[in-house]
This record gives sequence, C-alpha cells and structure tokens, in this order.
Amino acid sequence: MRAKIIGTGSCLPEKIVTNDSLSGLVDTSDEWIQSRTGIRSRHLVSSKQETTLSMAAKAGQAALEDAGLLPQQLDLILVATVSSDFLTPSTACMVQKELGACHAAAFDINAACSGFLFALNTVDAYFQAGIYQTALIIGVETLSKLIDWSDRSTCVLFGDGAGAVAVKASEEGMVACLQGSDGSGGDILVCKSRRNNNPYVHTGTDLDYLYMNGQEVFKFAVKKEPECIQSLLQQAGMQPSDVDYYLLHQANYRIISSIARKLKLPLEKFPSNVGHCGNTSAASIPILLDEVHKKGMLAEGNTILLSGFGAGLTWGAALLKW
Repeated sequence: MRAKIIGTGSCLPEKIVTNDSLSGLVDTSDEWIQSRTGIRSRHLVSSKQETTLSMAAKAGQAALEDAGLLPQQLDLILVATVSSDFLTPSTACMVQKELGACHAAAFDINAACSGFLFALNTVDAYFQAGIYQTALIIGVETLSKLIDWSDRSTCVLFGDGAGAVAVKASEEGMVACLQGSDGSGGDILVCKSRRNNNPYVHTGTDLDYLYMNGQEVFKFAVKKEPECIQSLLQQAGMQPSDVDYYLLHQANYRIISSIARKLKLPLEKFPSNVGHCGNTSAASIPILLDEVHKKGMLAEGNTILLSGFGAGLTWGAALLKW
C-alpha cells in the first residue's frame, strides 16, 4: 500500500504585507524585490491568537473536512516545522489535542523547507510497512519570529502559514519518492537555538536570527533540484513531459523558472504562489497544493511531482497520482 492524498487544507494569517510596506522598514523597493524573487506580498502573523499551533490546527482541520475524515480516524499526525511555539511538546502533539485525534501517534520533523516532503515520504514508508492506514501531514511556519527585520536580504523573502494533507493507504497514490541531505553545506542557511547557560558554561543570552547566504542557496537550488527531479523520474521510468504539474518549493520565482528551462518544459506546468505568499519553508508545498486543488486544476489520475530543497542541506521529491 502507498500514500494517497485524499484532502488538502491551508491557513494563512490575515495580515498581508506588501513590498511597499517593507520599504518603510528597510532600504528596499517593490521593484528590487520583485525583480530578484517574484515576491509581491506575504502573509505575516499579526496577533497573539495567530501561532504556529493555531495555523497548523486550522489547516489540518480543513484537510480532514476535505477528505471526509474524522480526527478520531487518524493513526498518525506528522508536523514539519522549524518554528514550533515550544521546544517541547511537539507541535504535532498539540495539534492532536486541538483536533481531538485521540488515536493518533504524533511527532514533528525538522528538515527545513524540505520538511513536508520528508514527512510525506515517512508516512508512505509507514503505509508500505502496514503499520498505519490514515495520516495527517502538516507543514507550518511562523518564520516572522526568526527574521531580523532590519536585514533586507532576508526579511523580504519569508512569510507565515500552514498547509496540510490528509492521506490514506491505497493501492495507488505515491509512485516514487526520494530524499537526501548534505550537512557539509549546513552553514549557508542557519538559525541557532537557545544558548547554554548552565553553571559550567556561559555562552550569552542573545537569540540569533536566521542567516542565509543567498547566492550559495540559489546555486544549490538550481543545480540540485533538477538533478533530484530527473533522478526521481528515472526511478519511475518516466519523462519530464509525462508529469501534469510540478509543485515546487516556493522560494524564488527565478529558481522555479530556471528549473522549468532546464527540464525544457513550459512554465504552465509549474503553478506558483510565491508572488503572494513568499517563502513559507515547510508550509510552501502543501499551501500551493491546496490552492491548486481548490482551483479545480487537478483531475483524478493526474501525475504530479512535488520537489523542494532547504537548510541542512536537504532535498526531497515525491511523484504521485492524484
């Protein structure tokens, strides 16, 4: 049995922040941001009621409703995030409580922007092993709390939000998947956690913000993601033209268009929401999938390919039948 997506959901904060709004905070402009990233606006948390947990729970509930599943029918909840509200308990356990999914095991996965794909591939492995039959997978980020809002090289790129899919074990669904990591490149995209201040070591109390070497990330993405896609298609015995839609991690529209060119495919096969969502890390692919699904773009039997890359360095992909 393989993983089959049977429902999608998403949640975006109410506050929409345009590029012009950011130009009042840092030395930037709408033209500068759009020409380099394709981003026009993003959603940012703007109240205490909007949290990583609240967005995850709302997206998860929407996916369950779309699938016609009750929370009590879930065997497993996986949440991909780097911006949980707590170090412990996990966001997944708190989502379980919020939804009332009393029979589900729950845990988080941290693979940065590849996190949703790592979670999807993990669920597929559980299904193949016959351990579980139903799962809820959520990608969620409140990246706005990790950003230095005086750093124009990062603050213009990221947004907050959550996306989710309900998944069941089925004879068809996932066709092939892969994932990989290269820790030697981990220093090009970093956000440090709490520092140690026990009685024997004192390393300071200041919290670090997210750091990114944009040029190195760009070079990694435009090289690794096409390789990842080609490898997955070869594994499945398919050609790039056999795929109906490519739903890629929404980091930068220039990266997406570069990948389309390398695969010699029209941009119409690459739906994008980076223009109004920015980079939402682990939430980016499931938010896009929910948008595409809600627009009626996907038909039963369509072949779709999900692919992404992130800090770690990590990368992953999944080829599946809708």
